[in-house]
Amino acid sequence: MPIASMTGFAREDGTLDATAWSWELRSVNGRGLELRFRLPSGMDALEPKLRELAGQKLKRGNVTANLSVKREEAPRLAVDQAALDQALHLALTLAARIPHSAPPRAEALLALPGVMRNTAAAEPGESQKAQESALAEAVSAGFIRALAAMTTARQSEGGRIGAVLAGQLDEIAALHAQASLEAADQPALQRARMLESVQALLREGVSLPEERIAQEVALLAAKSDIREELDRLGSHIEAARALMAEGVNIGRRFDFLVQEFNREANTLCSKSASVALTATGLRLKACIEQLREQVQNIE
Repeated sequence: MPIASMTGFAREDGTLDATAWSWELRSVNGRGLELRFRLPSGMDALEPKLRELAGQKLKRGNVTANLSVKREEAPRLAVDQAALDQALHLALTLAARIPHSAPPRAEALLALPGVMRNTAAAEPGESQKAQESALAEAVSAGFIRALAAMTTARQSEGGRIGAVLAGQLDEIAALHAQASLEAADQPALQRARMLESVQALLREGVSLPEERIAQEVALLAAKSDIREELDRLGSHIEAARALMAEGVNIGRRFDFLVQEFNREANTLCSKSASVALTATGLRLKACIEQLREQVQNIE
């Protein structure tokens, strides 16, 4: 399975009768999975089901799901007969009192407040429930499509990150091999430096027991031996490659492994007895830091 990024975006639009809806899903990095739904009034009941669907597809990331709904229903007008009769009676009464006045016009009567009313909200209850149920199904299906699109986007981004990670691991492996060569003479260099320091002290007349000198030289040589750190670093490189081959939900484990990478590189630098090995150790640390930054992006 491919490596997935925690970064992604998807948009899904749809219409049902005179209602238009739109989903926008955004995902960014996060320590775990955090889902935030922003649903319009009346759609709150959808959240538990949608949250469960998202949890089945996503394991990490801060995800925001925003739903907008716009109803564009044409007004349905009807005459309030009682209000019209009253308005007509008043208009005719007034016209009778005014000589030579024209009879009241129909459009003028219909324009009076209260004569016409909107019947869009007065549909039968069962019909309205059926429309709401159909809209909920359409919106839920749209969310599933948007979720699939965002998952694809996260996997596509993860593929690009995976290529970068592979290159960085190759560079770390090359530096590990170089450090192994440079560290081969490390104990001998430390022993030679110790003996040189002892000889300088003896020339100044300082008395040191030979057994103590031998113990100190052996102890320093053991402390300067970095073969164990190099062996562990090599095993970490192989473990990282195995994680990349596994692909799915490796972000947290990879992040922990990179901390182990860094620990070995720090010890290597602290034990270094040569300029060349120190320089290689510093390059290792820089490359491991770049690896860590990329690992922070994967699921």
